[in-house]
Amino acid sequence: MNVEEQVASYYTRGGLEEKILAALVSAGKNLEQLSTHDLALLDNFHVGGQESTEALAGFMELRAGMHLLDVGCGVGGPARYFSKRGCRVTGIDLTEEFVRVAQSLTRLLKLDGRVQFRQCSALELPFHAATFDGAYMIHVGMNIEDKVGVFREVARVLKSGGHFAIFDIMWKEKGAFDFPLPWALTPETSFVGSAEDYRHALEAAGFRIDHQRERRQFALDFMQKTMPRGSSPVLGVHLLMGEQAPIMLKNVMATIASGEAEPVELVATTR
Repeated sequence: MNVEEQVASYYTRGGLEEKILAALVSAGKNLEQLSTHDLALLDNFHVGGQESTEALAGFMELRAGMHLLDVGCGVGGPARYFSKRGCRVTGIDLTEEFVRVAQSLTRLLKLDGRVQFRQCSALELPFHAATFDGAYMIHVGMNIEDKVGVFREVARVLKSGGHFAIFDIMWKEKGAFDFPLPWALTPETSFVGSAEDYRHALEAAGFRIDHQRERRQFALDFMQKTMPRGSSPVLGVHLLMGEQAPIMLKNVMATIASGEAEPVELVATTR
């Protein structure tokens, strides 16, 4: 398998939709009257949860009716958030199962008129040039080695002046992660870069950097509050990460606490 096939295979759980629906019922949720709040613990598969999504959105100059590209949409949580902000969203992901589950959950929430999902590679986007008003990528770059290639594709499909917002785990002082991690079981599919690496790649792809913010303390505070104590909640990101979720989260937190890595916001604009 090539790297993209390995990444897609890693995130494929098998029976994920059934497990999520069963967890919702077990948590006392009515599938006929589901709300985005009901999915909050599952939908925010990234450090900082919805608070970090909202913070990133604040730099994107959102307007009602904008068409946004979600690069690495997962099961669609951020896409549904942006749709509630009045945007139309197209999400893409390597993992076919994630795309199917994203479509199903979005239908249950009656948001499928504003959000659609496609299975494809971010290195080869199936869209015409200048299709989107803006784009974002949340905790996806850690699985992508060719960041220049991805950023060039995003620049191609963005309209002139479109914002591209990124929130990824990045090296502060390069060290070594303990595996497993939420995005990889082994180093073969983990491609964490520094903020400088991202900036160079964005500029090489034709972007202008407008904003950068390191969010280490924010991440530590968030993870301290949300790390499972005792048994995991019925509905949570462990459904996406599997049984090793506690050790994965512990490994990420240890590296952030050491100061070697941290979540970073970057916002760039097409020239």
